[in-house]
Amino acid sequence: MVAITTLNSAGAWSPVVNSVAPQDAIPDSLVLRTSTVAGAVEGDAVAVHCQYVDDATAGFVAEGAAIDEAAPSLSEAVVFTGKIAQLLRLSREQFNQPNASELLATSVARAVTKAGDLAYLQQAKPTSPAVTPPAGLLNTTGIVNGGAVAGDLDVLVDTLATVASNGGSPSHILLSPTAWASLRKFKIGTDFNSTLLGTGATDAVPYLLDVPVVVSSAVPANAGVIVDQTAIVSAVGNVMVATSDQVYFGSDSVAVRCTWRFGAAVVKPNRIAKFTVTPPAA
Repeated sequence: MVAITTLNSAGAWSPVVNSVAPQDAIPDSLVLRTSTVAGAVEGDAVAVHCQYVDDATAGFVAEGAAIDEAAPSLSEAVVFTGKIAQLLRLSREQFNQPNASELLATSVARAVTKAGDLAYLQQAKPTSPAVTPPAGLLNTTGIVNGGAVAGDLDVLVDTLATVASNGGSPSHILLSPTAWASLRKFKIGTDFNSTLLGTGATDAVPYLLDVPVVVSSAVPANAGVIVDQTAIVSAVGNVMVATSDQVYFGSDSVAVRCTWRFGAAVVKPNRIAKFTVTPPAA
């Protein structure tokens, strides 16, 4: 007697599911680039406990004197996660066109990355008792509000100093396309055409005040975020892609489903800062 397995069953009993590591499927997502991935998400688990240490104070001690015991705080951040999903419906003929699978994979990766970036930054804080989807960075209580950057970079310099004074080490500055454009228009002075940041025609990687810049449409218009990657812990699952020709059997169509579960939590809010950029007068 032949055993019944997923290898010899009908499609409805053995759906095609591909699991791809997020670093391969969506390497440009902000959560992977600007947070510390401290845990993996398996199945439908909605929370991951990520540990971190609050450093104890060190100091001088006389030769031969007893050294007081330090007591660093062993803390944890509970990272609640949410699942981003997309479902496509295509005719069988369309699905079987040359290069269709590659083009669809690229499209799904773009859609998941865009939705994930928007949630990572702007997702509203859930109303208690709900805990998911987790709040975006800009809706996290306690982050620094640097104010408006207008005409020069003084406010941004002060905001970076505030983050550093709080023990942070800024790893990225996230900017909306309009904010980056405005900053590139700031002039070195009245009646000058030269800009503070130069033309940037040969820049391999954008920098601002020695901090790498990431320009993303997920950042609100005319706004920016200073990020310390070590102040954000995240839990990220694999990107799951599944296809089925059964769900739309009556219309001879194929379903393509993509899901990705992730979440992030800010463990040191005062090491993250937001600011706005005032466009220069035309």
